[in-house]
Amino acid sequence: MTSTMETAPGSEVSKGGPRFGLATATFVVVSSMIGTGVLTTSGFTTFFVGSNQVMLALWVIGGILAVCGALTLCELTTALPRSGGDYVFLTEAYGPLAGFLSGWVSFLIGFGGPIAATAFAAAKYLLAPWRLDEASSAIAQPAVATLAILGLGVIHCLGRGSTIRAQGGMTALKLGILAILAVAGLAAGWGRWENLSDRPPITADLLVTAASSLVYISYAYTGWNAASYLTGEVDRPQERMPRAILLGTGLVLALYLALNTAYALALTPADLSAMVKSPENRQDVGVLAPIAQIAAERLYGPRVADPMSIAIGLTLLASLSAYILTGPRVARAMAIAGQFPSVAGRLSSRGTPTMATILQVGWSLVLLWTASFEKILVYSGVGLAIFSMLTVASVYVLRRRRPDLPRPFRTLGYPVVPAAFLAGTGLLTAAVCYERPWVSMISVMSILAGIPVYFLQGAIARRPA
Repeated sequence: MTSTMETAPGSEVSKGGPRFGLATATFVVVSSMIGTGVLTTSGFTTFFVGSNQVMLALWVIGGILAVCGALTLCELTTALPRSGGDYVFLTEAYGPLAGFLSGWVSFLIGFGGPIAATAFAAAKYLLAPWRLDEASSAIAQPAVATLAILGLGVIHCLGRGSTIRAQGGMTALKLGILAILAVAGLAAGWGRWENLSDRPPITADLLVTAASSLVYISYAYTGWNAASYLTGEVDRPQERMPRAILLGTGLVLALYLALNTAYALALTPADLSAMVKSPENRQDVGVLAPIAQIAAERLYGPRVADPMSIAIGLTLLASLSAYILTGPRVARAMAIAGQFPSVAGRLSSRGTPTMATILQVGWSLVLLWTASFEKILVYSGVGLAIFSMLTVASVYVLRRRRPDLPRPFRTLGYPVVPAAFLAGTGLLTAAVCYERPWVSMISVMSILAGIPVYFLQGAIARRPA
């Protein structure tokens, strides 16, 4: 996962030294995309659309949209090769208020939501082997998630060297576990192909539900925008970045389809519906969040599923660590620019953004304790979708307003490719707002709340000392 505003040194054009090749660029694409989503959202999607076949089709559509968005961002990055990512693009295209709001959304939604959701998911996987009853789970899951957020927040306030070095290894471990889960699941479920022959009649209601369910899948693909930060340092970017994006996204799509096929071979939509509607779960769709553990238990039994669930929970803690490490840097960068409370810009004696970390952790805990896992995903997905559309649309604005900008990379298939992303993302956002109006409204209101903050910060900055 990446936020809408990352201060990425890699976004600067390399002035000398070795440049990245195709393999490195492809790995960045892959490692940026693989996150919490594929381990948690598939159960929601299948439950709502009532079809494994439709669920798999939606994952393909999500991958295509990710490719369209990433290809567009490569042009923006080579045209404006400065640190700040989306913040730079939106400021240049729409003005400073839009740039500020991208950072505001990054703090509240881009990192706040994923931190809360990932901690929640990690707790579900870690606690799944204990098979707690509803009352115990209602206390244990948020408690464990809270301890994980607070513990990692303290670690990142104390120092950063060892945690940064650990991220690469944990990403490789995560990819290995997911690959094993996919291969083993396909092998164990081989022959249950009737689970995939469940295409329902195409109706208007199904199309709306399918479009709104794309919000979970787009959340899982979030991270495609990280590819753009590397463009300025890749050798022959015009040639290699499209290949890296297509190859990396293709690999992620293949892994996602393999995992989701394994889930589908293990579980039918009727199985998932029965779980949600059982008396002990009381219509709580959140029971489907640890979908990988549920599928593994169905295929292998608890002796295999339980240790696998714990292993997945530990890899999710690695993702959580990365978010808590990165998110406060965004708040600090905004504070230094005078667009966030100045206290967030302070560094501790150990060189860590302690106050920014406290603010980021505090907001994430608010989300954790006031919303269900599924609502956190929708809240994050809507906000990120809106700003990803603004960012992609800026390619049209900048081509018209700044035709003089050098563009070493020009979007393949322009203007169709950006338009395809905008159309697909716009449809899923509209469908989510229609089907889940309250959560969507809260996400939009969170964004709009940044407007008075922007003007207040400006008034404070202009005030005589």
